[in-house]
Amino acid sequence: MRPVLYSHPFSSYCQKALVALYENGTQFDTRMLGPEDPAAYEELCSLWPVKRFPMLMDGDRPVFEATIIIEYLDVRYPGPIKLIPADPDKAIEVRMMDRFFDNYISTPQQKVVFNAIRPEEHRDPYGVDEARAMLDNAYGWLDERMKDREWAAGDFSLTDCAAAPALFYADWTHPLGDRFPNVTAYRNRLLARPSFARAVDEGRPYRSFFPLGAPDRD
Repeated sequence: MRPVLYSHPFSSYCQKALVALYENGTQFDTRMLGPEDPAAYEELCSLWPVKRFPMLMDGDRPVFEATIIIEYLDVRYPGPIKLIPADPDKAIEVRMMDRFFDNYISTPQQKVVFNAIRPEEHRDPYGVDEARAMLDNAYGWLDERMKDREWAAGDFSLTDCAAAPALFYADWTHPLGDRFPNVTAYRNRLLARPSFARAVDEGRPYRSFFPLGAPDRD
């Protein structure tokens, strides 16, 4: 029986899990969380009352959170691409950088986006300014790190699965411009990676949903 991923193709964290699945050609089924399959969301909520996705069901075992899904796949469905290094020190670096992209790129990026869809009276311009400052600081740190690297933590790994959608949407939200050339080059390499290019293409029909207006690129 194949594992089942409850997901939506335009979700950054779903794309993170999808990159891992596509990298290793892992066989899985999808439950699309949208109006096309309303029962899928009801199932998700019954299994995971927090109502966050992606969620992987493997038999009767639910696995929550994109990072943990990738860790689980690496153990239960290993493939040619080892997304968590066997070397403990290298694995620590990969996990550290995974947290960097989730906490210091994705989180402030989403704060700006979620603020845009709130009612006017509940918006938080101060929080948005803080989020944009965090993104600038994170971009600057990453730009220095990526001077002489192809991927963020050695070989392609969990870290890059996190980085791809994080930087994809962050640049839409708080553009890199020409200020951080090493980050821009890394983002371009991620977009050219077949696994992420596939995820981006699957999300393309939903670009009109982006609250800030999706740019005419990528």
